[in-house]
Amino acid sequence: MGVDRKIIIDNQRTQTRVAVLENDELAEIYIEDVDNRRIAGNIYRGRVANVLPGMQAAFIDIGLEKNAFLYIEDICAARDCHIEDVLREGQELTVQVYKEPIGTKGARVTTNFALPGNFVILLPGADYIGVSKKIEDEAERQRLKSLAESVRPSNAGLIVRTAARGKDIEAFAHEVDLLERLWAKIRNDEHKTRVPGLLYKDENLIYRTLRDMYAQDISRLVINDFDEYNRILEWIRAVAPDSKRIVEYFEPERCGIFEYFGIEDQIEKAMRKKAWLKSGGYIIIEPTEALTVIDVNTGKYVGGADLEDTVLRTNLEAADEIASQIRLRDIGGIIIIDFIDMEKHDHRQMVIDALKAALKRDRTKTNVLGFTGLGLVEMTRKKARDKLSASLLKPCPHCGGTGRVYLHRADLVEDSV
Repeated sequence: MGVDRKIIIDNQRTQTRVAVLENDELAEIYIEDVDNRRIAGNIYRGRVANVLPGMQAAFIDIGLEKNAFLYIEDICAARDCHIEDVLREGQELTVQVYKEPIGTKGARVTTNFALPGNFVILLPGADYIGVSKKIEDEAERQRLKSLAESVRPSNAGLIVRTAARGKDIEAFAHEVDLLERLWAKIRNDEHKTRVPGLLYKDENLIYRTLRDMYAQDISRLVINDFDEYNRILEWIRAVAPDSKRIVEYFEPERCGIFEYFGIEDQIEKAMRKKAWLKSGGYIIIEPTEALTVIDVNTGKYVGGADLEDTVLRTNLEAADEIASQIRLRDIGGIIIIDFIDMEKHDHRQMVIDALKAALKRDRTKTNVLGFTGLGLVEMTRKKARDKLSASLLKPCPHCGGTGRVYLHRADLVEDSV
């Protein structure tokens, strides 16, 4: 059975929300406030605020509330390179944000630049060709690689995106030319811009979504903003003219666009600690400062006469749901999963295989390390921004975010009476 994928866009005056539905289930949700837009992808002219030899890193003032952080490997590829030999306090340099500020930490920046287009990503200063792993047909991979090599600039590398599948050399050449011109403008503006200052701003949420996801077999794209609806049609006429028919304007009536598609209720469920499985089992998701812990329980599911079979079925169902919840909640960093104990090695391997297969739906890079000696599954997921709960939830003023309220002595006395 294939995946029916829809993009639903709720564009309001102060906030934009983009929901990705797969078979009418909420798979991804992105939220961007007008006053707090994403900065990943932006390019800044900055100034070195501090050099930290002990960490082989530096703080860069790029004009934001918190200084950005630059590691030595993001400025120098040589193994014997030292940050104090490359940077000095007060030095000006151009950097690109590749990780949003998260919590108390500033943005992560790099001097390895990447300018994304619809079909390719231009890598100024690099000298290689890459092809999206989602293009699995080897003949098509080689064809695209050959096309990219023929249009690759002498001073840059290229990554061929999934959307390039089936495209010809004209599409490649046109886009590479546009990206080269953009890079030339950025370099030209480097010494004209006030330091610290913004040199290049990435697209807003709507057009990042189109650029990054439109190749994923979208059956419908629905938006409730008529002006943006027309702009999207213009974008599609230039990039994929045969796809105009899937774009729809949702005229606000009695309910909002997210209510109409049942998205609001699904967002509310994504904020809960407990996620139920169809069998009656459930998983508990507990985020901490350092990592996220996920616990699997059989719950109401009692299975048949075979305990091992009941445990395996629950764990396999949980593996699929865990992959979905990690993606939906945009959980990043270290993730520890406590599946129900399994005695058989082949059962454990089946669960790991199921988890890896389910994670293939995730556009964010993941790495499953397998079971530890304690029977826990370790995995990591690239953390590029705050998780969804950071946008929708705030700490309780009474419990300070612990989820528990302090029981005073007077309450104890009263309860005992």
